Amino acid sequence: MNTALFAIPAVVFYFAGGLSTGLRLFGDRDSSRPPRRLGIAFGFVGALLHALVLYQGMTVAGGLNFGFFHAFSLAAWTIVLLLLFSSISKPVENLGIVLLPLAALTILLAMRFQESRVLDASAHWGLKMHVLISLLAYSLLALASMQAVLLAIQDRQLRIHHPGGFVRALPPLQTMETLLFEMITVGFLLLTVALGTGFVFLEDMFAQHLVHKTVLGISAWMVFDVLLWGRWRFGWRGRIAIRWTVVGFVFLALAYFGSKAVMELILGR
Repeated sequence: MNTALFAIPAVVFYFAGGLSTGLRLFGDRDSSRPPRRLGIAFGFVGALLHALVLYQGMTVAGGLNFGFFHAFSLAAWTIVLLLLFSSISKPVENLGIVLLPLAALTILLAMRFQESRVLDASAHWGLKMHVLISLLAYSLLALASMQAVLLAIQDRQLRIHHPGGFVRALPPLQTMETLLFEMITVGFLLLTVALGTGFVFLEDMFAQHLVHKTVLGISAWMVFDVLLWGRWRFGWRGRIAIRWTVVGFVFLALAYFGSKAVMELILGR
């Protein structure tokens, strides 16, 4: 079946969801703003179509295709799904302004670059669990980093006494900060399990082709560990929390997609 049959509608719905959320956030008048549920609904339809695209692109003979752009698209889909389900009960849907169009872009990239890197279907269940938990940890901490950026913008607008429509449409600063640390806590626990399963089920986490990923992953774990400890011990919040969150995610992004890009796209391994 032609992948474009699902891919193009998925891209359209993702952009529609991001646009609807953006109009609601930046609209000058309440009467001109789309309802909150509309952007979320568009996102869910896009995510469903995206899942079908991933199934077609990643299901290959002998296993799953975890090539760079397909893995990037899978991570984006996981992030969007976490965001949408969280939006049902928590005010985090505004992150969709960036994340929904980004997910659409990953679909287009995966369609354009049809690389292949197969995870064998006969691989040990522990290795498959490691991959799944790593993806969940990365996705949740990616959401946390986006929440931190949004929190930084909100904090700056309030500091310069410029609470425009953007800031007024957001939840209170304390609520935003609470949501941030909830994401970081769960993401940190998943990252801890991901690193643990890696050491248990991978032959050598410090082998030549894994050492950079391992060191960067442990560095990210240490950053988030210090941040949570600082929050518990000293009540860290605001700019300190934002900076530590972004730094931790940069390490994590380099650990997975940075090393993967170098290995597959530059070195061709």
